[in-house]
Amino acid sequence: MTSLVQELAEAAAETAPTVDKRGMDMEKGKKKEKITPYKNKKTLTVYLVLRALVIFVMVRAFFRGAYENMFMCGLTLVLMILPSVLTRKLRIYLPSALEIVILCFIFAAEILGEISSFYIRVPHWDTILHTLNGFLCAAVGFALVDLFNRDEHFTFKLSPLFLAIVAFCFSMTIGVLWEFFEFSADKYFGLDMQKDTIVREINTVELDPTRSNKVVKVKDIADTIIVHSDGQQEALGLGGYLDIGIIDTMKDLFVNFIGAVVFSFLGYIYVKTRGKGKIASSFIPRVEMDDEKEE
Repeated sequence: MTSLVQELAEAAAETAPTVDKRGMDMEKGKKKEKITPYKNKKTLTVYLVLRALVIFVMVRAFFRGAYENMFMCGLTLVLMILPSVLTRKLRIYLPSALEIVILCFIFAAEILGEISSFYIRVPHWDTILHTLNGFLCAAVGFALVDLFNRDEHFTFKLSPLFLAIVAFCFSMTIGVLWEFFEFSADKYFGLDMQKDTIVREINTVELDPTRSNKVVKVKDIADTIIVHSDGQQEALGLGGYLDIGIIDTMKDLFVNFIGAVVFSFLGYIYVKTRGKGKIASSFIPRVEMDDEKEE
């Protein structure tokens, strides 16, 4: 009897450290997972490099007294960590290629575009970013609908075509809302987010002397002259007429449309082929399964 008790005690002593060790390893793994913002090494490397650049710009802005730029840098840091937080909370898996595109987009829009004035200095910079915005917003819309599509609590199931259409509509809606935001910022806060365009001819019914809704064409416009309330005139030397934002708005919506169409097409192929397309799967978010989360 005594020997049996001793054997049981020895067995318990041998197994107890193993269980505790596994528990400690699991706790350490959880702590490490919380500390690391991005799981993929490539994404993490890009994130750390871009974050270091943002911090450098923030410090430089502090010494120059450019506090608005400091705010933009702080906002950029928050936006760069936001995808990681949302994917963990919503249990959505973002491919590393899509994560890197998102990080580069945020850096290009806020740091390069706003602080370094790439919107003015680099031709078509705004066009490139709006195209990517349409692409990324379609990705977000696709992920949200796909999440509902796979959830057992929801009864509706969308076909690949309707899933792509919903992602496209979601992207275009975000694009339109953003243009509303730009217009409101220009009108009520005196900004210039809807960039002006120089044109050399206009078509308008406002110059029709008969007021019969006839289009009057004005061609070969060489300059724009401003007449102030005191009668003084000022030639702007622009080489044409100053269009106030409408061309920029329509161009932004058009390239947003292109980005949304491209991603919706990739999403359609991805769902239609059950995730076999290599290019599509590199940019398609998907619902994170339990086995993927454990890995």
